[in-house]
Amino acid sequence: MTTNNLKMTNKMDKNYWENRYINNETGWDIGDISTPLREYIDQIEDKTLKILIPGAGNGYEFDYLIHKGFNNVYVIDLARQPIENLKSKHPTLSNFYFICDDFFRLNQKFDLILEQTFFCAIDPKLRPRYAQKMHDLLKPNGRLVGLLFDFPLTKEGPPFGGNLTDYKGLFENFFNFQTFENSYNSIKPRAEKELFINFKRKNNP
Repeated sequence: MTTNNLKMTNKMDKNYWENRYINNETGWDIGDISTPLREYIDQIEDKTLKILIPGAGNGYEFDYLIHKGFNNVYVIDLARQPIENLKSKHPTLSNFYFICDDFFRLNQKFDLILEQTFFCAIDPKLRPRYAQKMHDLLKPNGRLVGLLFDFPLTKEGPPFGGNLTDYKGLFENFFNFQTFENSYNSIKPRAEKELFINFKRKNNP
């Protein structure tokens, strides 16, 4: 990694992410919804749930939810380009569902938040704040569901890794762990490198 790239990584602001999309530097993008999230969504019967996808990027999870008939799905991303791309793919949906802003500034309540390569993209120093914010954004008994990378945390990134023990320490005050285990149905490049999470919000942390 060059010195310039290291400086950029240490300042993962709006311009940093905007440039990643403009330059097509999106190595995390698998071109489709991940298998674990698709199979989880397929089990949800209530299509009226208010759902948030933070750090939505190209929004494959959003596309899939809309295709399956969910009608109350929101995306938020710091970069404008992916948000505009999603708007163009769903011209009949209100702009209300597409939010270009800092996740930590969001002030709404959701039934379900889907985590897919957002946690691994933020500065690891923000992880305690992430756990608190997820709790704050969820309604009573709301859920945080998705995938966390399971590989050693390094100073270089994104993506930034981590492990089950550290993650439990981050989230245990805010959530009851319904599922917190190795993902059995990850795509092949991520096999044995992902943890599937299904956390239920603690109402009195």
